[in-house]
Amino acid sequence: MTELNANNYISIAPLLKQLQSNSKVATADEIATAVGRIFEDRLSPVQCSTLLSLLWGTGRDREPLVLARCGQSMREAAAQVDRKALRNVIQTRGRKEGSYHGGFCDLVGTGGDNWSTFNVSTTASILASSLLLLSKHGNRSSSSTSGSADFLQAISPKGPVIEAVTAGVLPSIYEKSNYAFLFAPTFHPGMRHVAAIRKEMGIRTIFNLLGPLANPIEGSIEARVVGVFKEEMGPIFAEALKLSGARKGLVVCGVEQLDEISCAGRTNCWRLRERPNPAFRGPKTEEDEDFTTSDEEGEPRTLVDIDNFTLEPSDFGLQPHALSEVSPGKMPEENAELLMRLLRNELPRDHPVLEFVLLNTAALFAIAGICDADASNMGHGDDGKVIQDTGPGGLRWKEGVRRARWAVESGQALAPLERYIEASHAATGQ
Repeated sequence: MTELNANNYISIAPLLKQLQSNSKVATADEIATAVGRIFEDRLSPVQCSTLLSLLWGTGRDREPLVLARCGQSMREAAAQVDRKALRNVIQTRGRKEGSYHGGFCDLVGTGGDNWSTFNVSTTASILASSLLLLSKHGNRSSSSTSGSADFLQAISPKGPVIEAVTAGVLPSIYEKSNYAFLFAPTFHPGMRHVAAIRKEMGIRTIFNLLGPLANPIEGSIEARVVGVFKEEMGPIFAEALKLSGARKGLVVCGVEQLDEISCAGRTNCWRLRERPNPAFRGPKTEEDEDFTTSDEEGEPRTLVDIDNFTLEPSDFGLQPHALSEVSPGKMPEENAELLMRLLRNELPRDHPVLEFVLLNTAALFAIAGICDADASNMGHGDDGKVIQDTGPGGLRWKEGVRRARWAVESGQALAPLERYIEASHAATGQ
């Protein structure tokens, strides 16, 4: 029987003993259940910190299945978004092109690489929203001088009210913009129960890894790019995403142990590539079906393979730039000013930060599938000349850069951000 104390805490002493004596005995589901208790404030501070320490010390929190199951626990404890409303957004606003079906996308990193580069993933997500639906999941700074939330709120003269974008408000934000920032504390209120414990522990825990696996609208995410801070985490994250039901994705780690695609040299990549399942016997198309990431009653429609390859700036048609040129270590206000100059097309075409952002945006475009289209009609300023050259992984990285440059030079990268900011203020009545 589960033991409760006066504070209604649940004792997980048997699990802790298993982890200490023979860590492999405890199953991923048992670990995930214990982690889920944290979000309910059902673990004592002592047992919570012990669990986190044992998971890190034994390496269990760096196993794909453990990460996938704990990510699921975190999402189940999150504020829930109306799935029918999200499907309606995809149907009405999603722009199907190439092999992109109009679903939501994310571009996120684990953090912790200690490079303090410019806010590349956040900026790239804004550029990408010119053509894709973006659900950018992020938080304040933990390992850099400018976290994604700090960065966005520093936009002048008026930044977004990130706390106003709640689970209930989110579908209405997408009625006005392709872009939304999902502020982690708003969507994961249960994390407040472990905040003080993590701060006092002062070491990495599983929560330094779960962010990219905990997007609150995970079931509606079609494609993503995930940066990891160590090369050894690449195949682990790729497998964790696959186990979580992801069908399109790219996990990246620059050789400098950078959680972005590096503008300086080589980047290790692990691509989740979907292919038809010859054993599937259901309908030939997904038309009029609810979006699901798996078929629990039979063979899935598709299978997912993981391909490993490397990328370099030349694969995108760009010159390399030293990380020192894109690692200013500046405060959010300074980075936000550079963001707005970039979005207003005020930077030179070969500016290091611009090209750093372009290649990361291009990666999401390529993985989402819009670069697979053999025709292009993005709008004003698009010459329609698709670059059909393929590079590592068989994808059109240079076409991704062409589309990302168009987003900047046409002004279409700025428009979704402005509409998101206005919608966030409207949600507060301001």
